[in-house]
Amino acid sequence: MIDTQEALERLVERALNEECVALDTEFVWERTYYPRLGVVQVGFAEDDSALIDAAALPDLTPLGRVLADPAIVKVLHDAPQDLTILRRATGAYPKNIFDTRRAAGFVGLSATISLGDLLRETLGVTLTKTEARTDWLRRPLSASQQAYAHDDVRFMPAARAELLARARQRQREAWLHEELAAYDDEALYEEKDPHLQYLRLGGTGRLSPRQRAVLRELTAWREEEARRRDRPRGHIVADKALTALARRLPRSKADLSSVHALGDRAAQRHGTAILDVVARGLALPPEDHPPRPERPPDDETLTARVHFALAYLTGKSLALGIDPSMIASRAEVTAFVAGGPEAAPDAHPLLRGWRRAFMGDDLLSLMAGQNAVRLDPETGLPGLVQV
Repeated sequence: MIDTQEALERLVERALNEECVALDTEFVWERTYYPRLGVVQVGFAEDDSALIDAAALPDLTPLGRVLADPAIVKVLHDAPQDLTILRRATGAYPKNIFDTRRAAGFVGLSATISLGDLLRETLGVTLTKTEARTDWLRRPLSASQQAYAHDDVRFMPAARAELLARARQRQREAWLHEELAAYDDEALYEEKDPHLQYLRLGGTGRLSPRQRAVLRELTAWREEEARRRDRPRGHIVADKALTALARRLPRSKADLSSVHALGDRAAQRHGTAILDVVARGLALPPEDHPPRPERPPDDETLTARVHFALAYLTGKSLALGIDPSMIASRAEVTAFVAGGPEAAPDAHPLLRGWRRAFMGDDLLSLMAGQNAVRLDPETGLPGLVQV
C-alpha cells in the first residue's frame, strides 16, 4: 500500500513515464454527500499494479499530474463516477480517458457491460468478486480486499488493447476516439447548479408556476446545505417533504406543523431556514418562475413514426455490432422525429459526428420518404433500401 507522500511521489513519477495507466477507486458513500475515498488503484500490467491508501494520505494532488497529462492514456471502466471523485480528490481535470465500458459498445458488446463480463469476453479472465460490499475506510485491509482491488486494474491495459484491436478491425477506431474525447470536457466534473436540482424530483407537473418557483428555491437550499454539511440530501429534508412544502407554501411555524412529510425533527432543525426560502420563492416575479415541464405530445402519428425510426436504428445497430443505446435514447429519437432537421440543423446529437455518419443521415432520408425499411431475410433485422 502506498501510504506516505514520498511513496506517492515515486509512483507518480513512474506513471508519468508510462503510455497507459489504469485507474479505479474504492470508496464509501452512505452517510455523506461526497464519497469518502478509501483506495485508488493504479495498474500498469497484469503483474504490475499498486494501491494508494487515500484514507491515510493528506494530499492526493500529486496524482493529479497523471490524471491531467494528455500524453498518458488513463484506462477506467465506467469512468464518469471515478473521474468525478478523482477530480475532487486531486484538483485536476481528467484528460485522455479510455472508458472500456463505453468502448465495448463499438465492438459488439454491451455499453453497460460489467467489468467481470468484459474481461471474460475480451481476455478470457474470470474475476472472483468477493469484496464488492466492504468498508474501504477500515484498516488494515485484508489480503482478499487488496487482491480484489488489484484485480480491478491489473488487466485493464490488456483489455484496452483488445478493444482497440477489435475497433480497428471493424474500422471504428476514429468513432471510438471521437466518443472518448467527450471525457476531456471539464464541465462534466463541475458541481451542478443547485437551482436545477428541482428537475430531479417527480410529480411536479401539477404544481403552479408559483409553487414550482418555491420548489426550485427549496431544492437549491437543500443542495447547498447538503454540500456544506457533507450529508446526503435526504438527511437534510426528504424529496417528498420538499414537494409537500411547495404545495402548502407555509408562512409560519404553525403552517409547517401541518406538513407531515417534513417531520418534527427537520421542522425543528430547519424550520426558520425553510420559511425564509419559501418567502424568497413567493417573492419572485412571474417572469422568474420556472416553466411547466414539457409533456410529450399525445400524437398517435408521431408515435408510429418514432417506432418506425427506432426499429431501423435498432436493426442497423444490432446488425453492425454497435450497442443501440449509444446512438440515441427514445426521447432523443422522439425529439428528432417531432422537430425535424429544420428545427435545429446541427444541434441534435444524431446530426453530429459519428452518429450522423452512422445513423443521422439515414433517418433524415427515411423521414423525407427517400428510403424505406424492410426486414433483411438473412438477419431478420430491419434494414434500409432505396425507394
